[in-house]
Amino acid sequence: MRSSKKVLACVDQSDYAQHVADYAAWAAEHLAAPLELLHVIDRHQEVASGIDRSGSLEMDAQEHLLARLSTEEGEKNRAVREQGRLFLNTLKARCAKNSKLTIDTRQRYGQLLTTLKEQEASVAMYVLGRRGESASRTRRDLGRHVESICRQIRRPILTVTDDFRTPRSLLVAFDGGKMTRRGVELIASRSSLKELPVHVIMSGRRTQESTKHLEWAEATLRAKGFSVNASLIPGDPEQVVTRAIEEREADLLIMGAYSHSPWRSLLVGSRTNDLLRASQVATITLHD
Repeated sequence: MRSSKKVLACVDQSDYAQHVADYAAWAAEHLAAPLELLHVIDRHQEVASGIDRSGSLEMDAQEHLLARLSTEEGEKNRAVREQGRLFLNTLKARCAKNSKLTIDTRQRYGQLLTTLKEQEASVAMYVLGRRGESASRTRRDLGRHVESICRQIRRPILTVTDDFRTPRSLLVAFDGGKMTRRGVELIASRSSLKELPVHVIMSGRRTQESTKHLEWAEATLRAKGFSVNASLIPGDPEQVVTRAIEEREADLLIMGAYSHSPWRSLLVGSRTNDLLRASQVATITLHD
């Protein structure tokens, strides 16, 4: 049965657009959902002209200048829209190699976060690039939109960094809370993922409660026919998870996001940001 909600891929004209499109197509296939490729154009892009706008012109000259500027801006906007249309069509053709997908494209003027929130009710999962323009200099920078989107959007968000790799192993950073339980349930509900081994990792010290949480996760997945390895590993969550990704050769990380208030994050730092910076694999963040 196909989902009534879509996978929404947020793409810009950068090197990461193809990675985002490829992962979005993979997610749409496994969620049995339609795919939409969204390109948002900042409505505040400046039109550089170099023309004197000091206000010292005569009335006729001012009217002529305004008309000229309006024409130039209209021409630039049409060129930007056409460039975006061609860009989206190229990505659509790339995703259309998977004949099972229903694919649409959308181009909007506006602010990215506002545009994403407007569509939230119709979205099953968002997909976006995790790195910003500085990614060529350091792999530990987050894109300028990533944290604000992850904090304010309440749908699962798949963030990607590199070339698409078909996931062959999943890792859940599990804490027994509502968000990560939802992640386990999301995996368990997708029979198309049953071929992939699932590693459920908790960090910290073993208690009766943590043991109970792990047993629940393992039982939930095994009941649906998944191969599961559930472990509790002492240590710092960032170090435990990043080491587990490498040792278990996981290709996709699932974790809860921003479970503490923004104020607490300012004081002690956000575990979500730490893990997103440290992780070199595609990551699905889950939200209250």
